[in-house]
Amino acid sequence: MPGHLALILHAHLPFVRHPEHEHFLEEGWLFEAITESYIPLLQMMQRLVNDSVPFKLTMSITPTLCAMLQDELLRERYVRHLDLLIDLAMRERRRNRHHQELQQLAGFYFDIFSVSRRFFVDEWKCDLLSAFRELRVAGALEIIASAATHGLLPILQQQSPQAARAQVLIGRDVYVDLFDAEPIGFWLPECAYEPELESVLQEANIRWFVLDAHGLMLGKPPPRRAIYAPCFTPAGPAVFARDRDSSRQVWSAQEGYPGSPAYREFYRDVGFDLPMEHLGPIARGQRKFAGMKYHRITGRGEEKELYDREAAEKAAETHAVHFLEQRRQQIREISGLGFDPVIVVPFDAELFGHWWFEGPRFLERFIRKAASEQDLRLTTPSEYLAAHPTLQGIQPAASTWGENGHLSVWLDPSNAWIYPHLHAAARRMSDVAHKHAGNVTPLVDHVLRQLARELLLAQSSDWAFLMKNGTARDYATKRTMDHLARFNQLHDQFAANDVDEEFLRDCELRDNAFPNVNWRYYV
Repeated sequence: MPGHLALILHAHLPFVRHPEHEHFLEEGWLFEAITESYIPLLQMMQRLVNDSVPFKLTMSITPTLCAMLQDELLRERYVRHLDLLIDLAMRERRRNRHHQELQQLAGFYFDIFSVSRRFFVDEWKCDLLSAFRELRVAGALEIIASAATHGLLPILQQQSPQAARAQVLIGRDVYVDLFDAEPIGFWLPECAYEPELESVLQEANIRWFVLDAHGLMLGKPPPRRAIYAPCFTPAGPAVFARDRDSSRQVWSAQEGYPGSPAYREFYRDVGFDLPMEHLGPIARGQRKFAGMKYHRITGRGEEKELYDREAAEKAAETHAVHFLEQRRQQIREISGLGFDPVIVVPFDAELFGHWWFEGPRFLERFIRKAASEQDLRLTTPSEYLAAHPTLQGIQPAASTWGENGHLSVWLDPSNAWIYPHLHAAARRMSDVAHKHAGNVTPLVDHVLRQLARELLLAQSSDWAFLMKNGTARDYATKRTMDHLARFNQLHDQFAANDVDEEFLRDCELRDNAFPNVNWRYYV
């Protein structure tokens, strides 16, 4: 029997939007991801469709990322960012006119930035979600839903079941608004699960979700087909398990492909290498990644050599062939067990292009080669479920795909202080929603919508993660405190029947995600 492979890309960024500043450093997270991951992945999928290559791919695009991709302010700022990149690449070509290799690399980046601008502005009118919708309609890409602000559902469920329910149902609503259809699959933030969450997913009419391998393998009863077939949960939705070996082979910088000496070095960026006067307006007086990287990873202990595009292309081709052969061998071993197996391989979408520059090229090579295979078929979890309606029932175990497989990353001395405050705010949200559910005036509706937005944004799992790993600890701390402060100030004004409408308008302007947010889910 042929085996099946389900590739899943999880596209997510926290909601970062600062209209109160003309320029804001952390908005660059979105701009980098668009140029280096989302546009290259869209271009890759469009090439496959145009070449009539049969393929199936699954992708989650989280509500916070969708909100930013829809936002006119951020779209305008992204175009200005591209213009500055194009200007930098032009100046780098002139600066390196006596160094052929560097001049060619500068020209390479000039082409990338110029093509990205044409793709974004001219072809898609600054609306990348339309490009994703078109691929979804074509049947090549299944888009699935996720929680509203990537809240860590097991912790929210323990603190306030209404808060976890609101994250799921509001995430479902955003999906319906954007794609004019009910989602079939759902990405659990951080793959974090605890028993009974499937009941909330069932309420949202979700058919399947993904866990890390141990979430299924430690379930009760044990899965008879290990991680190579989904199982039904007690409430109904099916659970698929991540194949760690396949994932590790790709994403691990030590064991996996991205660590190849031929690939582009992520950390050697002109934003840190060049004198400030050479960087010009892209830096705005601040050291940061500019997106132009001239070096390859090179061997351990060796001085970084210049990036060789041809060598990197060959490495991507070799790794795509190797990955395909490894999956075919895996399928042959599993198929002898007498059932139709599926290997589920989820990744952060930003791995492809941003962290691993050659990732989209690797993915395209793999998909093209897999399309001609007879014993390995690319599929989506929804498609597999439709063809295999009879499954074992199981109660999955609490789990996450984070470090050590549990919640230690998000429950750490560096970040645990946030949860009593989030719990108190969630309780206040439920109380005020219940109190006013039967008497809704326009002002009441405005206030409760904004209270829900501030609470949701404070609950993002990204803030606890950044506090733990230290990469943007101060910003993550400030964002959590600011959202909670705005929530509490607005709540107290509302309770005192003394709402400062100018303050309310400022909150709505600053934190404008989810215009149709339904605060009644907190009742």
